[in-house]
Amino acid sequence: MCEHDSIIGHGCRRKQAHDEHHDWIGIHRGRCPDCGKTFTFLPPLSLPYTRYSLVARCQALRRRFEEHRSWEESTPTLKDPDRVPDPSTLRRWAHGLEVSQPAASFLRRTLAGLAHWLGGGDLSNPEAGPLSPLIPVLQVLWPLRL
Repeated sequence: MCEHDSIIGHGCRRKQAHDEHHDWIGIHRGRCPDCGKTFTFLPPLSLPYTRYSLVARCQALRRRFEEHRSWEESTPTLKDPDRVPDPSTLRRWAHGLEVSQPAASFLRRTLAGLAHWLGGGDLSNPEAGPLSPLIPVLQVLWPLRL
């Protein structure tokens, strides 16, 4: 936001990021000594202001749209089975894919980063990395150019 390159470490905090392998993740923080603003550095698979990781969201959307399951059957597999999102939450995630939504620009950058990481933009390479189960979802989302 302040466009300075002098951000220094300013501790860390924990953030909910529920998926198959996580309940909480560590988040690094930084502070600009010039303007005094504090910044949070989120990993690519954790969207801002959310409790579920992008992995869990993609798993739910894949189950819904590719496997043609109901919203109730589309819930992602989570480390803590007591944290399963409500079907209305899953519908909201699908609704959030509209380009007009405020989170679209962040999602666009995240998908572009994932595509690059998965194989230089080639989403059809199933051996590209540990996120290969997300490839079908990314293939659906990528043409939308979110």
